[in-house]
Amino acid sequence: MRNRILGYAVAGAVLIGVSVWSASLAHSRKVPVATAPLEYTLKDMNGTDVKLADFKGKPLVINFWATWCPPCVLEQPELVDLAAEYKSQGVQFIGISYDDDAEQVKKYAAENKVQYPLLLGKDRDEMFDAFGIGDGLPTTLFVRPDGKVDEHLVGINTKPYFREHIEALLQN
Repeated sequence: MRNRILGYAVAGAVLIGVSVWSASLAHSRKVPVATAPLEYTLKDMNGTDVKLADFKGKPLVINFWATWCPPCVLEQPELVDLAAEYKSQGVQFIGISYDDDAEQVKKYAAENKVQYPLLLGKDRDEMFDAFGIGDGLPTTLFVRPDGKVDEHLVGINTKPYFREHIEALLQN
């Protein structure tokens, strides 16, 4: 029993350390494309085609993540809460899994009560390049209703940070 508790404590310390390290590396910058490349069609976790262009005209929060990424998993509850909070104001959250398969994403969504669309980006390197993704996960884009990228966040962040940038989207 004592060894199990010690194991959990070490695992928790490692997770906290990785999260703190990721947060220290997090930075917001303008993405290298002026307009979000919304011409892509991706599968959702149920196998249905979802056109990103169908979301144009709404403020978007697009989060690139993976089930195996500790900072992504740590950040997800914040995004779930914010998606529910801003739904009535028309803000659309979209999660794009970096390389998970549909069953992994479906299981994750059920366990974590993710209600916004989770799409599969596996083997879509051209899309990740077009969005300027490559510096690490999680990466979040804040896209104005006109399709222009307002901010590009690399790394984990907090609910107040996200709220500040979502409010800025609503002002534009």
